[in-house]
Amino acid sequence: QLQLVESGGGLVQAGGSLKVSCAASGRTFSSYAMGWLRQGPGKEREFVAGITRSGGTTYYADSVKGRFTISRDNAKNTVYLQMNSLKPEDTAVYLCAATVATATMKVYDYGYWGQGTQVTVSS
Repeated sequence: QLQLVESGGGLVQAGGSLKVSCAASGRTFSSYAMGWLRQGPGKEREFVAGITRSGGTTYYADSVKGRFTISRDNAKNTVYLQMNSLKPEDTAVYLCAATVATATMKVYDYGYWGQGTQVTVSS
């Protein structure tokens, strides 16, 4: 089984930056496309960013495009989400997830999940 553990969440002021990480166990990390998803207070879980197995292609929700950057280091079994120009509406639990799909923005296509890390943006 693939185990995912997020870290790096915290409290940040609007306009600030934060980088969250997701460490995966096992030697099969590179077999999965990875994604970051989030669930804000009173909201449905939504897709934020995704990256293909090799890291060659990334894709983003319109709400974060130009502000967030997803990357991965397969040698370290780690995926990252760099978040810049944060807004209060970015406040959410950020979840790392893995999918066997080549690339997907569908929440339900992700089969492996971390426990999440809280990101709170104040103003």
